[in-house]
Amino acid sequence: MEGGRTAKAVDGVSFHIDRGETLALVGESGSGKSITSLSVMRLIPQPPGEILDGSIKLDGKELLTLSDREMRKVRGNDIGMIFQEPMTSLNPVFTIGNQIAETLIKHKKMTKKQAYAKAVELLKVVGFARAEEIVNEYPHQLSGGMRQRAMIAIAMSCDPKLLIADEPTTALDVTIQAQILDLMVEMKEKFDSSILLITHDLGVVAEVADRVMVMYGGQIVEEAKAEELFTNPKHPYTTGLMGSIPNIDEDVERLESIQGTVPPAHRFPEGCRFAPRCKHAMEQCTQANPDLLEVTHKHKVRCYLYDPAVGEGGHQNGTDERKTVRSTQS
Repeated sequence: MEGGRTAKAVDGVSFHIDRGETLALVGESGSGKSITSLSVMRLIPQPPGEILDGSIKLDGKELLTLSDREMRKVRGNDIGMIFQEPMTSLNPVFTIGNQIAETLIKHKKMTKKQAYAKAVELLKVVGFARAEEIVNEYPHQLSGGMRQRAMIAIAMSCDPKLLIADEPTTALDVTIQAQILDLMVEMKEKFDSSILLITHDLGVVAEVADRVMVMYGGQIVEEAKAEELFTNPKHPYTTGLMGSIPNIDEDVERLESIQGTVPPAHRFPEGCRFAPRCKHAMEQCTQANPDLLEVTHKHKVRCYLYDPAVGEGGHQNGTDERKTVRSTQS
């Protein structure tokens, strides 16, 4: 809320994730990525936050109508989450084994002995050579990469249908990042889970994602298969993100940058939310927010450059394949 007004941090976001699929949600800090994941988990602090309307379904089950008690059964059991910073997510006064066992006792109805034995097994699965010792250690005794592995063990302990990974490789060195990404993919295949990967690192996206959604100003501005997005980005924001990636094959003295910053939710512009930072902005962009359009097969873009209704100002390639895709608010 801002001065008694409602600010929509996430507005009109609609997507699906297939079983066994890795869907990446990318964008700058402040774009609404983490709020989207917390909405799925129903972990938005109330107040000041609130899910105003929409629908969140898992295997056909509507999550927004579940009681708090019923939703607690879903968290950890059907949906696992790897939070952005494990040191603030793991409880510092409980051992790693205790925190894994707690989930197993609650959701899988295991005895304490069974749960601890399973915890050791899970720690071995995520790559701990001395799992029998780690199970009795506290979070502060582990390195950043080890804590992240422990978080994955907790998140995957109940074989969830969906794993939400919020910036799982932030603050880790490149070698550990690669190990964590490989581990996530291995866990997904082992448990036949789906992954919603939230990140601002396009290198990570290229490594593991099947499909990508680019988010800006609380809305999806582009969606496509990963290979298609990297070879044929369409939205000016996406091309700006791509241009900021270093390329060792090119002799470039200075990387491209997108001028300005993501505005706060209570200051989104009236028209296209990216228009104030866009090199291609035209009069139409400041008057109304564009719809999300399917410009080629399964490639959607929220931009007037690809809207045939704009007329000569828009791109005209493949107009017969376009159709408007209306998003449901959440």
